Amino acid sequence: MQDTICALSTPVAMGAIAVVRISGAEALKIAGSIFKSPRSGVFADRKAYYGEIFDGEQVLDQVLFTYFKAPHSFTGEDMIEISCHGSLYIQKRLIEILIDKGCRLANAGEFTLRAFLSGKMDLVQAEAIADLIASQSKNAHNLAIGSLKGGISSRLKELREQLLHFSAMLELELDFGEEDLQFADRTELNKLLSNIGADITALLASFKQGNALKNGIPVAIVGKPNVGKSTLLNALLNEDRAIVSDIAGTTRDTIEDILTIDGFTFRFIDTAGIRQSEDKIERLGIERAIKSIQDAVVVLLMIDATNCNNIDKELSDFLKMVDVTDKKLIVIINKIDKVEASKREVLTLKEPSAACLFEMSAKFGIHIEQLKEILSKLAGTFVKDDVVMVSNLRHYHALQKAENALHQAETALNAGFSNDMVSIDIKNVLFHLGEVVGEVSNDEVLTEIFSRFCIGK
Repeated sequence: MQDTICALSTPVAMGAIAVVRISGAEALKIAGSIFKSPRSGVFADRKAYYGEIFDGEQVLDQVLFTYFKAPHSFTGEDMIEISCHGSLYIQKRLIEILIDKGCRLANAGEFTLRAFLSGKMDLVQAEAIADLIASQSKNAHNLAIGSLKGGISSRLKELREQLLHFSAMLELELDFGEEDLQFADRTELNKLLSNIGADITALLASFKQGNALKNGIPVAIVGKPNVGKSTLLNALLNEDRAIVSDIAGTTRDTIEDILTIDGFTFRFIDTAGIRQSEDKIERLGIERAIKSIQDAVVVLLMIDATNCNNIDKELSDFLKMVDVTDKKLIVIINKIDKVEASKREVLTLKEPSAACLFEMSAKFGIHIEQLKEILSKLAGTFVKDDVVMVSNLRHYHALQKAENALHQAETALNAGFSNDMVSIDIKNVLFHLGEVVGEVSNDEVLTEIFSRFCIGK
């Protein structure tokens, strides 16, 4: 039997109310011993009671006291939630009283860990709770809700169940090896491995966009020195975030900031101007700029309208330096305030790899809102309601291992290897798929995952 834990589940701050949680076999006994109301001693499951919490003979606070009887609670254990006034003193003293009465202060994420261990949720859903709490945009919220509702879990469990059937048949053949019996249809197994491989590949492919939606879509602002990259960053953020100067090479390092547009979080990265330079520090900045482009999902390539006669050549020169085939590329012709409209009409773009050509003046904010609309529409293409997306790095790594093991199983099967060799590879696939949902786990992994939670969750 686990000990009884308690913790503050709301932020440690003054407010209208605060919520203290208690979970464990002694939860009702301990919390009930300091709570008095006309119904004291008779508590119905999932009912809230108004009464008073006592500190010895003195009333500490007037509270709402809610009892959740096991297994009908978040943790699967007996749970109490006490909603008290949000005084910092009351919060602190109530926790102290509960500890004096026999509770232990909960570790980070321990309530959710107990929910996982009692089978109330799998590991993906447990991690989704942390993502839900941390979500700062509509799309991060939607991803977390999808995982919490079992989107990824259901798909992986379905794949494991299909594979478990054939694994059992192979094991049966090993038991009857001397009789040379065949229970697992090799053609069907090959087809199943191929289908599962396609599913895993699709999940892995979704990670880049899923991770971007969760943590912010990385947008690299790139171009030659003095094309207006820092000015654009300042205009997007509506503040002087980056130093703006006519001196080429002012930006020596990447500058990053976050902006939410229509529910999508973007991480804008202002990079050093890309050019040939003998300055060692500037060259380091250029190397970091190229690295930012490689890590980005969207690239804003800025070109100076006052110093450009051939956009296609500038774009071609840029594409020779950096591979952006898997990026959304927007070519921005900046400083249009300095070029007559009649001359801007000749600005065309033939390069097919560019997402679009866009004219603006970052300095005067001309077409800033239109650029935000373009970015929002691009981000919207990442969201597909009927597609399960992976956004967790741990899940991604486990799926990579599952994919490698699956390829080995296919190779072994097609090469006519013995059943025990094929069976080992299939078990590896099952193991790594099980790692994602927590059907296979170890204490070290669980400690790492739940240590990221807040104390009261």
